[in-house]
Amino acid sequence: MNSIQTFLSIGAVSFFLISCGNNKKIDRDIVEQVNQANEVKKVAESEIIAHAMKWGDEISQDAQATLIGALQKAIEERGVPGAIDFCQVEALPITDKVAEKHKVEIRRVSVKNRNPENQPNELEKTLLDAYQYNVENDINSRSNIQKAEDGEVLLFTKAITIPGGLCLNCHGEPGKDISEATLEKINSLYPNDKAINFKVGDLRGMWSISIPKKEVVKNM
Repeated sequence: MNSIQTFLSIGAVSFFLISCGNNKKIDRDIVEQVNQANEVKKVAESEIIAHAMKWGDEISQDAQATLIGALQKAIEERGVPGAIDFCQVEALPITDKVAEKHKVEIRRVSVKNRNPENQPNELEKTLLDAYQYNVENDINSRSNIQKAEDGEVLLFTKAITIPGGLCLNCHGEPGKDISEATLEKINSLYPNDKAINFKVGDLRGMWSISIPKKEVVKNM
């Protein structure tokens, strides 16, 4: 409840008590103001979808910037092999912290995953296939939104492509982009790793953000 609603609610209760004590009628205008202030937002489904698309993009940018910033710092302090250790321990908690801030669920999924926890579910796999088709056919991949969980949750997805050389240090071609020390670290921490041999522009995976409708309405 915001400050206006709190003020009106407290004011209404106080007025009610005073009025009862004096056997007077409650001021109808005060009651009406309280009702209007506490009225739940009523918005069209199309407005919710449109805002969820915009908000989902903002959340994915926030998560991306937070992760890249932390990764760059880890590389500066520990080198690329040391950053592999950092990613294993810190990547998911960083993503979860951003999710908690926005009251959503955030996943980075890929069919060529490094961390098994980033394996896509059936719906995510279908959407990843569509993004992969777009990349292979030079089609611009736009963000997507789907209804999930009986329509009370919206699934926002956004393709993640390899933007440049920094990512290839860990996800490029072994012996060319990935150093022997880095590859050794990857193999020791992720024995079933699939996330190598990427090139700039390749589809790395996608952001998968589950956004409850009620949170979208609150954010509008």
